[in-house]
Amino acid sequence: MLSLDAIRAQFPALTQKVYGKPLIYLDNAATTQTPIDVLVACREYKEKSNANPHRGAHYLGVQATTLYENARNKVAKFINAASSQEVIFTKNATEALNLVAYSYGMSKISQDEEIVLCISEHHSNLVPWQMVAKAKGAKLRYLYLADDYTLSWSEVEKVITEKTALVAIAQMSNVLGTVYPLKDVISYAHEKGAVVVVDGAQSVPHLQTDVQALDADFFAFSGHKMYGPMGIGVLYGKREHLEAMPPFLRGGEMVEYVEEQVTTFNELPYKFEAGTPNVEGAVGLAAAIDFLEKISLEDVKAYEDGLTSYALGKLQEVPYLKIYGALDAKGRGPVISFSLEGCHPHDVATIVDSDGIALRAGHHCAQPLMRYLGAPATSRISFALYNTKDEIDACVASLKGVRRWLGHGS
Repeated sequence: MLSLDAIRAQFPALTQKVYGKPLIYLDNAATTQTPIDVLVACREYKEKSNANPHRGAHYLGVQATTLYENARNKVAKFINAASSQEVIFTKNATEALNLVAYSYGMSKISQDEEIVLCISEHHSNLVPWQMVAKAKGAKLRYLYLADDYTLSWSEVEKVITEKTALVAIAQMSNVLGTVYPLKDVISYAHEKGAVVVVDGAQSVPHLQTDVQALDADFFAFSGHKMYGPMGIGVLYGKREHLEAMPPFLRGGEMVEYVEEQVTTFNELPYKFEAGTPNVEGAVGLAAAIDFLEKISLEDVKAYEDGLTSYALGKLQEVPYLKIYGALDAKGRGPVISFSLEGCHPHDVATIVDSDGIALRAGHHCAQPLMRYLGAPATSRISFALYNTKDEIDACVASLKGVRRWLGHGS
């Protein structure tokens, strides 16, 4: 792995000061900062190759097409898809999950079948399935977590049954950091005849992803959570599912032939990519993958595990602080949610922001989980490969002063 100084030097945003203090960015589960290699790749595309792909025989059109399709090939290799035709570019993971819900869910789910979700799902992998269930007369069922914030196998066996048509589950919780036993869940769901949709937005930047080894039917993630630009996401789908699904959006590029009364649709993956695509975003995503692979995800995980373990230990030294999630780094990702007694999370975020520390506050787009935990909102810190133990120490020191700042005396 590159030295920490060399890695941090790749991120211009980290050099700035906030209220006269060095920026400490601990909101990486929401969006990571962008390295120079990605910024340069996006700028060079706009400066030298900006054109509509697939539609022009001129030089810039060919260049844009080549860059766009090379990015698709790179994504396919990165997640070990069987073919680049199984890689659909979207604008984010939310759109990718909605694509599956509208195109697969609305055409394949039947009345009285069951859709199984984990209670910790992000709204992006929950609200669309509520829509499908309501429209199709299907039933929603939930996998609930054990007291240690894990998913017990007895719960899996109880909830996923022969009635289950589809399971939607994140690989890693964006609130608890819990990494679920995805391969086992998928295997069991397939035994029951169910299709599995995976939200990989939180896991892809931290864990090696192999969609074939997981045997996932669908897998969604976003570029902006893995050091890429905003506005680009990915849906992986098994070819047999994608071939059978109707298009999600209709218009240019996704058609084969259009007549006055009928239209035939393009081949994969273009059937699902209506309109002018975000070539710049795809180029940036490809550069982000190169950046991660240059460092190696194995080294990234080892480093981030160390940060998480260190932070969990330091946070437990803060009086009146409660952590939601496992108290050690085993089986969890670099995401830690917590509450400070007597302090609203928004007040916590505002106070530590005055020390230059960026963290998250709110329900984290996981309101059903918040209700299940009995916490309307939490504070959340989340790490990336550029964070340091010194930054954690500074955050903990700032948190120790929050209650005093709010007049609690300690």
